[in-house]
Amino acid sequence: MSKKGKLYVFTGPSGTGKGTILGRVLQQDAKLFLSVSATTRTPREGETHGEHYYFLDKQTFEDKIKNSEFLEYAQYVGNYYGTLEQPVNEQIEQGNDVVLEIEVQGAMQIHEKRPDAVMIFVAPPSMQELERRLVGRGTEQTDKIAARMETAKEELKQADKFDYIIVNDDLDCAIADLLAVFRAERCRVQKN
Repeated sequence: MSKKGKLYVFTGPSGTGKGTILGRVLQQDAKLFLSVSATTRTPREGETHGEHYYFLDKQTFEDKIKNSEFLEYAQYVGNYYGTLEQPVNEQIEQGNDVVLEIEVQGAMQIHEKRPDAVMIFVAPPSMQELERRLVGRGTEQTDKIAARMETAKEELKQADKFDYIIVNDDLDCAIADLLAVFRAERCRVQKN
């Protein structure tokens, strides 16, 4: 019997280690397919269309919005970013589990549109630790870090809307927790 895959939404505040956790899990779980987002920003050196992003011009992106082709989208720093529904559905139909690593705002859009999606939230062990990690990156000025901290406070208020919360206080434990979520969901009985 051919089994459909599932849609997973993986999100959390900036600095919680989402990319690191998910990257390690993707190396260990061949049934997972990481969704590729669409954007109107220009490709950076080494980025490939269809692999890193679907690079679209603004008019094409807006046409796809009008045609309801996105599971979620948002505008950020003058560019659109979004998740095209068709490639996600194709992977699910082929029996692959699809993971969207997106911002909390986009996750809430998907929560409304696709109640079948398994919602996973990554939280920091504390706000102090989150700030330490953001500062430790050394990539942003103090005012940007303060803005990210304010955004994180708002995003953490959404955590109770998720199916699973993974606190990343120990990377190996967080990876094991995420792998356990995927294993548990694959064992779940589908009820009609």
